[in-house]
Amino acid sequence: MIFSFSPNLTFNIIRIFFLTALSSGLAVLLTPILTHFLYKYKLWRKEARKKTITGDEAVVFYKLHKEREVSTPRGGGILIWATTLIIILLCALSQEFNFLSRGQTWLPFFALMVGSIVGLFDDILQVFGKGKYVAGGLSFKQRMAVIILIGLIGGAWCYFKLGWDTIHIPLIGDLFIDFWYIPLFIIVMLASWSGGIIDGIDGLAGGIFAIMFGAYGIIAFWQGLFDLAAFCAVISGAILAFLWFNIPPARFYMGETGTIGLTSALAVVAFLTDSVAVLPIIAGLLVIESGSVILQLLSKKFRKKKIWLCTPIHHHFEAKGWPPHKVTMRFWLIGIILAILGVTIRLLG
Repeated sequence: MIFSFSPNLTFNIIRIFFLTALSSGLAVLLTPILTHFLYKYKLWRKEARKKTITGDEAVVFYKLHKEREVSTPRGGGILIWATTLIIILLCALSQEFNFLSRGQTWLPFFALMVGSIVGLFDDILQVFGKGKYVAGGLSFKQRMAVIILIGLIGGAWCYFKLGWDTIHIPLIGDLFIDFWYIPLFIIVMLASWSGGIIDGIDGLAGGIFAIMFGAYGIIAFWQGLFDLAAFCAVISGAILAFLWFNIPPARFYMGETGTIGLTSALAVVAFLTDSVAVLPIIAGLLVIESGSVILQLLSKKFRKKKIWLCTPIHHHFEAKGWPPHKVTMRFWLIGIILAILGVTIRLLG
């Protein structure tokens, strides 16, 4: 059997593949400029983190990262959002390739840029040891306030401007939640942001984020949201280029400018594709990472002992003696399986 595609569908497939390749190529070309800047100004922590978020001594973490954190610059996430910004500006010059649209990509692009810029400011504070957080940077409350603000704007936009007041539950149907749509939007934003702690091992965060945005790109394309699918493809392409320079030994770390922007954009994309219900599956590793920290804190508070040697949980496996590349690649495999499962459930829905 020979499958035939409509000209519009064929063009959008070509457009998405082309934008993915263009994004990767541009990011590779921008990397020497970025790395020159990061190394010239020595934008890495001057001392590895010695305290946990509760103020206890981070003995295991410090032992694992005392050398890497003081020689590898932060801010590699700039490559991802800067590439996305440039691609969007270039494509705006072409009516055929322009994918910045009011109904599909304005909101996730806004979330990406605001989160990334705030994250960049946080990275700079950490590099110079300024701020109120454990190792410098914005305080936990300040970061949370930013995410809540993005979530409030996003939720209000969807509820008041787009008239959305339901969420889709695969295999069940649409659930009417009315005004609770906005609080849910904020909660999902906060939950996604908390999973950003997956960064910390060479190549780990980049691979996981590429998988998640690729999964949502498939869902968006299946729904006919071709501009949103192109947005996810551009981000995935830039992340793949980032990975080329982030695999061991990493030339730079993603930093908060990457994780805050990407988790914010991911949550928005989940809402725009009406696929929030499968976000905990597609982003299952983010759930596991943040969950491991929460359980560790609760155990230390009430049981006076730890569950894992170090959290987030990928550091536990490091502490057990797994080589970092083994942790990374096994987490990638888990991420791929979870993404396939989440996409399958959403398509069945």
